[in-house]
Amino acid sequence: MISQFFVLSQRGDHIVFRDYRGEVPKGSAEIFFRKVKFWNDDEAEEAPPVFNVDGVNYIHVKVAGLFFVVTTMVNVSPSLLLELLQRIARVTKDYLGVLNEDSLRKNFILVYELLDEVIDFGYPQTTSTEALKSYIFNEPIMVDAGRLPPLGPAAMFMQGTKRMPGTAVTKSVVATELGGKKREEIFVDIIERISVTFSSSGYILTSEIDGTIQMKSYLTGNPEIRLALNEDLSIGRTGSSTYDYRSSSGGGTVILDDCNFHESVQLDSFDIDRTLHLIPPDGEFAVMNYRITQEFKPPFHVTVLIEEAGPSRAEVLLKIRADFSANVTANTIVVQMPVPSYTMRASFELEAGAIGQTTDFKEGSRRLEWSLKKIVGGSEHTLRAKLTFSQESHGNLTKEAGPVNMNFTIPMYNTSKLQVRYLQIAKKSKTYNPYRWVRYVTQANSYVARL
Repeated sequence: MISQFFVLSQRGDHIVFRDYRGEVPKGSAEIFFRKVKFWNDDEAEEAPPVFNVDGVNYIHVKVAGLFFVVTTMVNVSPSLLLELLQRIARVTKDYLGVLNEDSLRKNFILVYELLDEVIDFGYPQTTSTEALKSYIFNEPIMVDAGRLPPLGPAAMFMQGTKRMPGTAVTKSVVATELGGKKREEIFVDIIERISVTFSSSGYILTSEIDGTIQMKSYLTGNPEIRLALNEDLSIGRTGSSTYDYRSSSGGGTVILDDCNFHESVQLDSFDIDRTLHLIPPDGEFAVMNYRITQEFKPPFHVTVLIEEAGPSRAEVLLKIRADFSANVTANTIVVQMPVPSYTMRASFELEAGAIGQTTDFKEGSRRLEWSLKKIVGGSEHTLRAKLTFSQESHGNLTKEAGPVNMNFTIPMYNTSKLQVRYLQIAKKSKTYNPYRWVRYVTQANSYVARL
């Protein structure tokens, strides 16, 4: 099935390489990197995850700035291989603690040992962190992650005043603490990716939440866990809109369109008291995935206006309003807006006293980019841009510009109001009291405002 597996850095350096069948010509990694780096297509700026070169299928994902790639000569399901690559990356992170070029190079013996158990002669065997523990004997060499930027959603919880421990991101499931002891703790993350489309007049056209409850356990002995959700949680849409989205602090019935659970979850009492019983496996896994299309209050309201300011000029007004509590702060906000293809240059005017904001005109892709380091709830920010064209516009600027796309992350904020009421762990003794961390994060999946 799989001919080769390799991991490349952003520079194209080989970090890990395994040839399982010897049927793909040498130099495939170099061919892949050149194709990805110099990808030239009118419709896409980046190479697609699956492409073919000279009869060799290349399937890849980019995780933490690294290219995880497999090659094959046969017609294999791309979805299967893409899922396999994601799982290999997750298992590697479970064992190394942090996933980056430095940790892979320092732990290459452990990584090759993992690969030999995960894939045998090109056929996937297992990607379960818990099952692999019986076959993996090398201890990871821990990398000092203090000087490295944290990766993944968990990193967002390390930027506030109440910081989660650094082990939340960089701890291996097999390594022990100093003194040979293992810190007993469990992390539960409620991560929601929201998709919203605003009309040109500011009304919401579509809205959807894709959520997941992620769990990462460092509990010895795999004790039983009870995870309780909202008592008024409802599954399956009704005809009416019963969701009280006027309140930003909670309240109202949470209605899920559909959901699915991890195989370890027991649902015996879920219909009665909305409690999940499970014995968590080692490593990170999704306890529950859910989807909501019921109306909800979007965290940001985006307003955009473009109008002519002369025969070959136009002015753009972008306004962002944060519709959440003042004690919540969004970070890593990026707003992008495509402009007409005949735009030559753009000048920007930020509001008075703007701090942590940058603007740029991307000439290659003809788009405006506005970056904000953070936005406090209840605040409003405005950007004005003046465009200069190489030719006269013909009064159809709204068709040739936009739509506006927004990316953001809001730590400790939950759009759907799905809550963890309590997290109960079966006690081994009277003194057994592991650390419990429950965290929330909301991210933009597709946040679009039409002109």
